[in-house]
This record gives sequence, structure tokens and C-alpha cells, in this order.
Amino acid sequence: MQRSKISMDLAAVSLRDLALVQAVHQLGSFAAAARAMHISPSGLSHQIQKVEQALDAVLFERGGRGVLATATGQRLLAQIDRVLEASANLEHSARHRATAFGGELRLGVLSTLGPYLLPHLVEPFPRRFEGTRLSLSEGKPRGLLRRLHEGELDAVLAQPAPIPADVVMQPLFFEPYDVLLHRTHPLAGHAHVRLDELDDDAILMAESHGAGHELDDERIQDVSLESLAALVALRGGYSLVPSLASARLESIAGVKLARIEGAAPGRRIALFWRHASPWDGELAAFAALLRDVVAGLPGLRVEAGDSPA
Repeated sequence: MQRSKISMDLAAVSLRDLALVQAVHQLGSFAAAARAMHISPSGLSHQIQKVEQALDAVLFERGGRGVLATATGQRLLAQIDRVLEASANLEHSARHRATAFGGELRLGVLSTLGPYLLPHLVEPFPRRFEGTRLSLSEGKPRGLLRRLHEGELDAVLAQPAPIPADVVMQPLFFEPYDVLLHRTHPLAGHAHVRLDELDDDAILMAESHGAGHELDDERIQDVSLESLAALVALRGGYSLVPSLASARLESIAGVKLARIEGAAPGRRIALFWRHASPWDGELAAFAALLRDVVAGLPGLRVEAGDSPA
């Protein structure tokens, strides 16, 4: 019964009342707070008492050398600060509804894709989504999709995967692999090589395993592409690497790159987001932007935008 009474009292307390309490605490004076908040001293005192009655707590010690918060007041004032901050954030979000993604797109990207695809978005993204900030998180597919499901990310760029019913998956593009060879490899210096010319002396990244190679687990490396290239330079042999990364990896000493003749193996990339996202239409537009960007990049193949059944 008492809890119901307190709830009704709190319902009568406005954000303006809480802002008055905050002003008294910050300025340390009822008179200074009244001037700053454009209210009479008596009106301010009445509103502070209303808040104290609603909370069933004395927030301030009156008299003496100014106004001091009580021990209980200090604890409650910290929560009042959080309530006012949350209300300011709510107002800010409401005012920016016209901005795509509410002003920020939280995008998760494969760590083997982000550094090589995202530079191509530097110019077109702000033109298409003016005023929107692109926040990036790199990682592995499972972790990124978990964060998407839990609401930490708005969208994820990763390879197609089984998805729950509450997630949308739109295919974007196919990226072929190139061959990264140690400089002393017999095929080093060839512009193109055939898969059947390659021996078993391969060091593969984890996500490329299964592209026609059967290797011991020791030869499967869950590392960055730069580290993978460094391993090839140190150990010899070769690796398959996504073509978007080729230009940067070719600058690493001790390795050479070649294209694969014929139907090259590779990986497919899709965009994932939650069905319930308020940015559903904008995410579809972002997927379209990504396809436009990819269409201008050599070697990549744009894929249909319909989500697979």
C-alpha cells in the first residue's frame, strides 16, 4: 500500500522539479538556484519540499553556511542526475529522428574485411547518410552476430550463416581469393596460377579452410591477414587471401601475389540486421550502397539482394 502511495507521489514530480533539485545541489544555494532557474525563492523551496515528500527523504541540510546534501540526498542526487541525463538523451534522439539511423550506425565487420572494404565507404557514406556517424566494431562472425542479437550492434557484415527468425540477411557480394606466395615459391612471379598447380604447403586463414584444401589444424591460422602474410614470408609456402586485401598484402616483403585462373574459390558477404530494427528501410538502403560500391571494385561480384529462404 505504501509502495502505491509513493508511486503516485512520484508521478506528480516533473523533470523540471528534478532540475531544480539539481540546481540547488550544484550551486549550493537556494537563492542562486532560484535566480538561475528563473523561479521565486519561495516557489523553489515549495518544489524542493514536494520532491522530498515524494521520495520520503530529506535531500538538503538547510541553514548554516549554505546548503549541503544529506547522506541520503547524495545517493538520491546521483540517481536524479542519471534521470535528467537520460531525459536529455531521449529529447536529443527525438529531435534527430530525421537523421538516418538516429544519427549513428553501429556496424560490426569481419576483421578480415573491415580494413579493406571500409576505406571505399569514406566518401559515399556521408553523402548518402548525411549527419550520420558510422561506428565500427571488428571481430569474428559468431561474436558479431551475438552482439547483433543482443542489441549492441545495428548491423553486421559477415559471411552468410544460419540465422534466427528475428534476423534479416541480405547477400551483398562474392569476393574471390588470390594466392599469396613466398617469394621463393616456384609459382612466385606468375600473374595467374591454377589451383591444381598448388601443392599442399599452404597456410590458410580459418575462414578459407574448406576451399579445396585438406590440412592439419596446425596449418589453419586464426590471425589477421597481415600476420598470415608474415607467416608465409617466414615459413614459405602460400596462402589464399581475400582479393580486397591483396594490394596491401603485396607490399609486405618476402611475398608475391597471383590471381587464380578459372572459377576461383572465395567468400560471400552478407549484411545482417534485426527484423525489429526501426532502421529497416535505411539498412536496406545501406545494403544498396554497399552493392554500388562493390560494383566499382575489380574482381568482386554483386549478388542479389533478396534474403535467402
